[in-house]
Amino acid sequence: MAFTEGIKQSKEGIQLIIEANNIMSEAVVNHFLFTWQWWFGIGLFIVPWIIWLLFRKKESSGRLLLGGLTTIILSLIIDLIAVSLGLWSYPMEFSPVAPLLLLPYHFSLVPVAVMFAIQIKPKANSLLKGAILAALSAFVGMKFFVLIHFYDPKNWLSIYDFCIYLFLFYVAFWFSKIRGYESISEQ
Repeated sequence: MAFTEGIKQSKEGIQLIIEANNIMSEAVVNHFLFTWQWWFGIGLFIVPWIIWLLFRKKESSGRLLLGGLTTIILSLIIDLIAVSLGLWSYPMEFSPVAPLLLLPYHFSLVPVAVMFAIQIKPKANSLLKGAILAALSAFVGMKFFVLIHFYDPKNWLSIYDFCIYLFLFYVAFWFSKIRGYESISEQ
């Protein structure tokens, strides 16, 4: 009996999620699409990658991209958990399809910033580099996003964001240092 009741509640929950996504999609189409905020968000999605393509350390592109991909995956997981728990939210959405997933923070700003932080001064103290990136992201970047209504931290403290950004940097840094890259065709 308990399992059947769980399935019923799960179906009701899924229906509520679908309804919430429909409301968010309507907000994008009817209120956000083509506003200056929407264009700004799209720019934040595209411009960092163009800058990275121009200024990346080309011989380290694979390692940097692995760090960036790791950052994308981890930031999405953290965000999905935090948003589902109501710890913070993103009032401004950019895509009517899966509105929560197409955010410039996850797929562009954070991974590109992390890749540049890894690339710049490679012999510098990684703790210092990570702390600088985390401080700029948490105490400057996120405050700016609050100001333009892209991010609502609710009761979430900036120091927690600092810890998350430091964690993201260090995991990406570790992945970028993995030894064992060899061409598959050479085996």
